[in-house]
Amino acid sequence: MPDPWTDPSLTAEQRAIAELVHEIATEEIRPVAREADENESFPEDAWDALAEADLAGLTVPEEHGGVAADRSTYAIVNEEVAYGGLAVATALSVHCLVTSCIATFGTDDQRERWLPRMARSGRPVGMFCLSEPQAGSNPAEMTTTATREGDEYVLDGHKRWITNGRRGGVAIVFAKTDPDDPDTVTQFLVPADADGFEPGEPERKLGLRASDTTDVVLDGCRIPAENRLTEVGEGLASAFRILTGGRIGIGAQAVGLARAALEEATTYAADREQFGRSISEFQSIRHTIAEMATRIEASRELVRAACRRAEAGEDARVAASMAKYFASETATAVANDAIQIHGGYGYTREFPVERLYRDAKVTEIYEGTTQIQKTIIARGLLPE
Repeated sequence: MPDPWTDPSLTAEQRAIAELVHEIATEEIRPVAREADENESFPEDAWDALAEADLAGLTVPEEHGGVAADRSTYAIVNEEVAYGGLAVATALSVHCLVTSCIATFGTDDQRERWLPRMARSGRPVGMFCLSEPQAGSNPAEMTTTATREGDEYVLDGHKRWITNGRRGGVAIVFAKTDPDDPDTVTQFLVPADADGFEPGEPERKLGLRASDTTDVVLDGCRIPAENRLTEVGEGLASAFRILTGGRIGIGAQAVGLARAALEEATTYAADREQFGRSISEFQSIRHTIAEMATRIEASRELVRAACRRAEAGEDARVAASMAKYFASETATAVANDAIQIHGGYGYTREFPVERLYRDAKVTEIYEGTTQIQKTIIARGLLPE
């Protein structure tokens, strides 16, 4: 399977970035992925390597120390980082959601205060606090509130599934300014050291174990009124706008993980012998690998099609959902096939495909489940 950065449609700059990130993924992320998964600890050295390569500033404007990457470059980076390890790619994509929010909706003072540090050093790490225990796929049902008291807002509520929850330094928090009105959801910028901002214990997860995932409780959390990012009531619209780009990134991550699984499967098939010959000579294995590779290529094309629409200024919501839906299911299917090719060995922790399979499943869930993506696609194609 050809390296993706040899694609002639990429610019010379994009190919160079892809090769750089692939090197980081291969040398800094993949070697520690197994240990990080088993210890359920985030590999901070790998994060620092990304920051040193300016990748923490992907969605930060150049005037604030970032690289202002276009959608295609953003997708390329996400694919390569996920090829090394999905936990690191997830942390990066959430960090980039936060920098996107600050860059898009923040004031000049907010951008200057936060973005240069977040871009150049990767710290403070960003958190995106939208989901709640009873408000996941329908965030309008959130119960977190923001009450105006003089020159401050007081935030109270409970957020769930927060990536970078304990290692993060700044959060985008969505809250209602009127608890009885879903049209008052608003976006706030909340430092992690604010009084009343409390991350919970790390979640014990099936996969993505190296990712720092926690609840966040806001208990009388006071922030300056100037930390409001959007106008009152514009929080959900702004979230959906940012999440369209995020879903393109998740699709790209799924492609990167699937590539890693395919690589493990082809290497094992070439080395493993049964009945006196390499199993890579068996037609059933060869057909399975052909199907895996084809699905990966199709997924990447969907991701790149969504990127092109976004870069052209078109409505990319349906294209982004198509990319995320198809690529995430591809990642799970390809990882499953990789285990099958390994046989009993694939079911053990001795080989990476076991971890890749566990990690792949979450791409069908976070930033909008497969069912939500199908709903978005159908809504875009059919009259209500």
